[in-house]
Amino acid sequence: MKQNQHSRRTNEIAREKLATIMLFEVSDPDLQLVTVTGVEVSVDKSFMRAYVSCDASRYEEVSAALERAKGRIRSLLGHALGWRVTPELAFQIDTTTDEAERISRALENVPPTLGVEKDENGYPIAADAEDGASDAAEGEEGE
Repeated sequence: MKQNQHSRRTNEIAREKLATIMLFEVSDPDLQLVTVTGVEVSVDKSFMRAYVSCDASRYEEVSAALERAKGRIRSLLGHALGWRVTPELAFQIDTTTDEAERISRALENVPPTLGVEKDENGYPIAADAEDGASDAAEGEEGE
């Protein structure tokens, strides 16, 4: 969705209100340690997609809890926002933090072949030189 100053501000207000509601007014233990990472509100404010983040092992549990509490959250959100229309809610699990962590771990585990010097075609230089020397040594032993 195209963003402008007004839509960014609307999204930020909705995110703050939703986060406050989930933190203080919804008492479902399955929704503990859930973070509202972003919100997208349609131009006519009739639909709102909320992105939430949680531990990777709790995705199904949190999704089910959000579905159970959706009506209560929508009611409280309608009162908090004071808009003419109360937006229909859709929750989506935000997995970007999990992906960033996976990439970070992959970058920490650099394969040993990455440090080998390579020629312009990408072939290892040191390995070719050693292989040639070992082949020559084997040839001398065989004679």
